[in-house]
Amino acid sequence: MRRWNGWGDTHNSEPLKPEALAFLREAIGPATPPTDASWDQALAQVAQQPSRLPLHPQIDASAEARLRASFGQSAWDWLRLRFGVLGRVTDGVAFPETTQDVRDLLSWAKQHGVHVLPCGGATSVAGHLTPVGDKPVLTLNLTRMMRLVALDPVSQIATFEAGVTGPDLESQLRAQGFTLGHFPQSFELSTLGGWIVTRSSGQQSARYGRIEAMFAGGTLVTPDATVMLPTFPASAAGPDLREWIMGSEGRFGVLTEAKVRVTRLPEQEDFIGVFFPSWELAQKAVRELGQARLGLSMLRLSNPVETFTTLKMAGHANAIGWLERYLALRGVRQNKCLMMMGLTGSRAHVSAMKRLAFDIIRANRGVSTGTVLGQKWAAKRFQNVYLRNSLWEAGYAVDTMETACDWPRVTAMMNAMEEAGRQAMAAHGEKTHCYTHLSHVYPQGSSVYSTFVYRIGSDYDSALARWQALKTSIGDAIAAHGGTITHQHGVGKDHAPWFLREKGPASVAAIGAVMHEWDEQGVMAPGNLLGDA
Repeated sequence: MRRWNGWGDTHNSEPLKPEALAFLREAIGPATPPTDASWDQALAQVAQQPSRLPLHPQIDASAEARLRASFGQSAWDWLRLRFGVLGRVTDGVAFPETTQDVRDLLSWAKQHGVHVLPCGGATSVAGHLTPVGDKPVLTLNLTRMMRLVALDPVSQIATFEAGVTGPDLESQLRAQGFTLGHFPQSFELSTLGGWIVTRSSGQQSARYGRIEAMFAGGTLVTPDATVMLPTFPASAAGPDLREWIMGSEGRFGVLTEAKVRVTRLPEQEDFIGVFFPSWELAQKAVRELGQARLGLSMLRLSNPVETFTTLKMAGHANAIGWLERYLALRGVRQNKCLMMMGLTGSRAHVSAMKRLAFDIIRANRGVSTGTVLGQKWAAKRFQNVYLRNSLWEAGYAVDTMETACDWPRVTAMMNAMEEAGRQAMAAHGEKTHCYTHLSHVYPQGSSVYSTFVYRIGSDYDSALARWQALKTSIGDAIAAHGGTITHQHGVGKDHAPWFLREKGPASVAAIGAVMHEWDEQGVMAPGNLLGDA
């Protein structure tokens, strides 16, 4: 059962270790957890907003269904649910099971003047699922559309219904010896369609590619038409319509079926932890590794504060103490940075990559810890996000902001984002513990992913003011330093103001023209991307 006001499965948790809690109290200050609104209190608020949808046999307008369908996983979603200040909720939820069901529901919505919000795993951290505007809203939950329709082992193209979640997708492929290789942190809950329409990036995109390298074609149902996207290995026939679908965030229609490029399961996969004595050497090493194009599956680099925080919050004081002494003997001390490196492929390929990678690592004074830390990371790669629940229960909020920029801007961007977060909290008389990692490395540049932990606040208004100040300040810093407003989370409604600045008036007008062509009455996902509702 999914948590209705937090992350993930109710039977899964990641407790906050005593050492971690002591560390946060020292770094930020003691915190008092707010009193959460109850399920019954939340349902009562939904009941005060009667559904405005005409009766339809496929639509569930119950208070429980509407409550669960109206929120994603953004900080604002959490604040509204936890404090019991829900605001607007959707008017109903439908669970289509076929492409024809989607066609019928969109036709019905157009006929009755209803807005439609497509939904997959509801893991959005950018406000995609927030109902806006004056019209009734129908949430279209696609998670019953989860079948592997076809798998061609010759072209290595798999056809899936777009509502399939990560674990279901991988299990269906692995049973036939294949993998998609797309592993975002939300992997357990998010869906293939969601990955495509938000331009998702998985943790091992250095080998398998981002979702745009995987998306080969499919079926898009719009209120006015059905668009079929055939598969080609390459084409020079004008603009690629697949590029229009990727990142469209529901504005053009509903992706009901996706054809994706898959690969054979690898023979070997190793994750190796490497420490560098400084940020300068560490960043130089990952840049050189990325530009060497060795075929590594992952490069992830933590700055000194994130490295310190990771070790401090891990517990296991004796083991960490031994590690610190070992690293000190190798010249890696106070300002060390941890890099996680993934090597995936045939045994011969992994061996060759490892040899070439360590030539670069040694030249930059990196110290390997072998696969010990890598195995621990791999085992917890989808588990650590559950700490968000435990932090809230201790009185702390956590939010992230991420961007991507070219290599000459990476360090300045990291510093600017962290400083913007500190200043935003200082304006409220608060501290934030902030740290950064490079989650995806490219020959041209890198993503920059910053985390901010701070005290929630005693009431909804103060908590909302802190989050809004943080979001606005960091978004402005990203734009000022030449980064994209999002590398992997999508735009939604929360990032729309910076999206408009990034694209410019002419590009935004062109996007709007395509929306109007495929959705003349503006049925689909108002507010996403353009903040236009």
